[in-house]
Amino acid sequence: MGRNGKGQAKKGGRIRRLFTWKKLLGTFFVGCLLAMGAFYVLYLMVPVPSANADATLQSNVYKYANGKVLARTGKINREIVGLDQVPLDVQHAFVAAENKTFYKDNGVDIKGTVRAAWNTLTGKGKQGGSTITQQYVKNYYLSQDQTATRKLKEMVIALKVDQNMTKPEILAGYMNTSYYGRNAYGVQAAAQAYYGVDATKLTVGQGAYLASVLQAPSQYDWTSAGPEGRKLVEQRWNYVLDNMVEEGWLDAGKRAGLKFPAPQKPKAPKGLSGQSGYIVEAANQELMRQGVSEEDLKAGGWTITLNIDEKKQKALVKAVDKQLEDKIDRKGDKKQATVQAGATSVDPKTGAVVAMYGGVGATEHWTNNATRRDYQPASTFKPLVLASALDNGAETQDGRKIGLGTVYDGTSKRPVVGSAIPFAPENEDNQSYGPVTVQKATNSSINSVYAQMIVDVGPTKTKQTAIALGMKDGQDFGATPAMSLGVMGASTLDMAGVYATLDNHGVKVTPTLVKSAEHKDRKADPVKSIGERVISREAADTTTKAMQGVVQSGSGFRAAGDYQAAGKTGTSENNRSAWFVGYTPELVTAVGLFGEDAKGNQVTLTDTINPGRANGGRTPAQIWGAYTTAALGGGSDATFDLETDGTSGGDTVPTPTATTGSPSPTPTESEDTTTPTQPPTSTATTPTQPPTSTATTPPEPTPTRPTEPTIVPTPDGDTGVVDGGRGGQ
Repeated sequence: MGRNGKGQAKKGGRIRRLFTWKKLLGTFFVGCLLAMGAFYVLYLMVPVPSANADATLQSNVYKYANGKVLARTGKINREIVGLDQVPLDVQHAFVAAENKTFYKDNGVDIKGTVRAAWNTLTGKGKQGGSTITQQYVKNYYLSQDQTATRKLKEMVIALKVDQNMTKPEILAGYMNTSYYGRNAYGVQAAAQAYYGVDATKLTVGQGAYLASVLQAPSQYDWTSAGPEGRKLVEQRWNYVLDNMVEEGWLDAGKRAGLKFPAPQKPKAPKGLSGQSGYIVEAANQELMRQGVSEEDLKAGGWTITLNIDEKKQKALVKAVDKQLEDKIDRKGDKKQATVQAGATSVDPKTGAVVAMYGGVGATEHWTNNATRRDYQPASTFKPLVLASALDNGAETQDGRKIGLGTVYDGTSKRPVVGSAIPFAPENEDNQSYGPVTVQKATNSSINSVYAQMIVDVGPTKTKQTAIALGMKDGQDFGATPAMSLGVMGASTLDMAGVYATLDNHGVKVTPTLVKSAEHKDRKADPVKSIGERVISREAADTTTKAMQGVVQSGSGFRAAGDYQAAGKTGTSENNRSAWFVGYTPELVTAVGLFGEDAKGNQVTLTDTINPGRANGGRTPAQIWGAYTTAALGGGSDATFDLETDGTSGGDTVPTPTATTGSPSPTPTESEDTTTPTQPPTSTATTPTQPPTSTATTPPEPTPTRPTEPTIVPTPDGDTGVVDGGRGGQ
C-alpha cells in the first residue's frame, strides 16, 4: 500500500513536471508559430488562379425593340452586369444576408472557415461560414467541392483577392457568379427569372428575397416550396431586412411597410424555337458582318436589342398562319408539305427590320426562308428594269424616251431587237397584247415588253442599278436580257431592301436587324441603314407610281386595302417560287413562297396551295395584305409624296400600232388577271419597239379588281420559257 502510494505519487509528479503550465504555454506558442509559418508558406505557394471554366460563361440576350426578351442563348443563363446597374439598397441586402462585416473585414472569417472545415472532416455535414469574398473566390476561381484542401485554398486566395480588388468589385463578382435557382446565374438572370425585370428595376424587398434564396435555391423558391420552405425563406427575408436596419442601410419606417414580394411562376426559357431561332441567327450574321467574331458571340455576354417590333412580328406570323398554314396539311399531304414561306418587313425611313418570318419553326426547318438566296425573285425584278430606264434616261430603239406612257409591242414570243443574245419570252398563257403602254405592261407583267426594255436600257446598266438598289451580285446574276425576268437568286430581305430604297425616293436603305449590341467590354458598330442617293427621286417615284397600278388594277389587286400601296407579283421558273413585294408610305414587306422537298431540292408549287399554279398575286399577296392591314392598325391615311417624270400610261393605246408575233388566244380571266382591256393583234408589220433576244416568261395579266367569285384559277403572268424552262415573272 505504501509502496504503491509512493509509486503513484512519483508517477503523478513526473506528469505534472512534464506538463507544467509554462511548458504547455510554450508548446502552444510554438504550435501557433509553426501553424503561422506553414500558413505563410502556403500563402506564398498558392497563387491566384485563372477563372474556372464556367465562371465567365454568359448567355447572349436578344430583345425586341421594346426591351422584352426574345431569346437567350448559351450554355449558362448569365448576363454579367456592373454594380452600377444594381440599386444600392439591393447591394446592401446581399451584404446583410451573407456578411455584415464585408465592408470592414479582410476577406476571411477564420473562425467560421476552421469550424466549417472541421465539421466537414469529421463528417458532421457540409458547412458554410464563408465571407462574401470567400464565396466569390469559390465561385470564380475554384469549385463547389466541399473539401478541407479547397477550404484552405479558398481562404488563402480570398486574402490575396481582398488586397488586390476593391470591395465593390468583389461584391459585383459575387452577385454575378452566384447561382439563384431557376437556371439563373447572376443577379441579372435572377431578376428576370423571379420578377421579370432587369436588375436595375429590383426593389429592396425583391433584392432581399434574391439574397435569401441564395442559401437554398431549390428549397426557397416560393412557387415550388412546401409550407416549411416558405416559412424558412420568409424568416430569412425578414432577417435580411432587420440586418439592413441594424446597419443603418434601411429606414425602420420603410422596413415596417414592406410586404413579402412573392416571385412570379417560372417560365420556359426563351429559346430558339419558332421564329426566334431564325431571327437570332440572322442577327448574328449581321453582327459578324460588322466585325463581331463568331468566337465572341459564342463566349456570350452580349445584350442585343433588335429592331423587331413585337406587335408587327406577331401580326406577320398570324397572317402566314391564316393565309397559308391553316389551309394546308403538312403532316398528311406530302405535296403541301413542300411549301415554305418567308417574309421580311422593313421601315423605309429607318431601315429597321420590324418583322421577319423564317418558316414553320427554326427547330423544324432550320433554313431561314427570309434570308435564303437560292430562289429566283422572278418578276419582282421588273420594276428595277423600269427604274434603270428612267434613271438612265433610256430610249426605245426608235428614239422615244421611256416613260409610263411609252408604247411597246406586247406580243408573246416576240424576239427582242438590238441584242446579240437571242431572246423571245413567252407571256403568260402565251397571251399577246399588241401595243401596250409601260404602265399596262407593268400591271399585267408582260414579259415581252420588259425583255425589250432591258435591251433598250442595256443589261449591264440595269445590273448596276439593281446592285445599287440593294440586289446582291453573284454567279447567277448575268447581264443578259433574261435578267428582266428575275432569274438570279435573291432573298426576301434583299427584295425588301430594294423596294425600301424605291419607297425612300431613291436613297439607299439597308435593312437592319440589330438596333444595338453591347458587351461589358465593347459595343458593336451599328449598320449604316440609310445611305446615299443611288437613283434619282424622279426615277424612284415614277417606278412607285407604276407599281401603284399593279395593286389598283393589276396582278397584285389582292394586296389592296385601306392604304395606298405599290407592289409587284412574281412567279419563277417552273413555279418554284411565288412572290409579292410591296410597300405603303410607311412599311415595305416582301413575301415569298418556295417549293422545297424533304431533301432540300427545289420543287414546283403547282397543285400545292391551290389547283394549278401558285401565283404571286394570290397567297403571297393575301399574306402581304393581311399583315399590312394589321401592322398599320387596320389602315393608314398616309399618301405617297411622288415627284414623277410627268408621264402616265393607261391600259389602252389611242392609235394601235402594228405588232408581230403569233396570234393571241381568246382572252381568259386568269387567277391574277381579268380580260385584257387592250385586245391583242397579230399583224406582221414592223413593231414599234424593236425586239431583243432572250428567254420568255408569261406575265401576270392585270385585273380590274374583279370580285373573288368571278375569278377562274388559271396561271398568272409570272412565268415564261427561259432557256427551255419556265421563266420568272
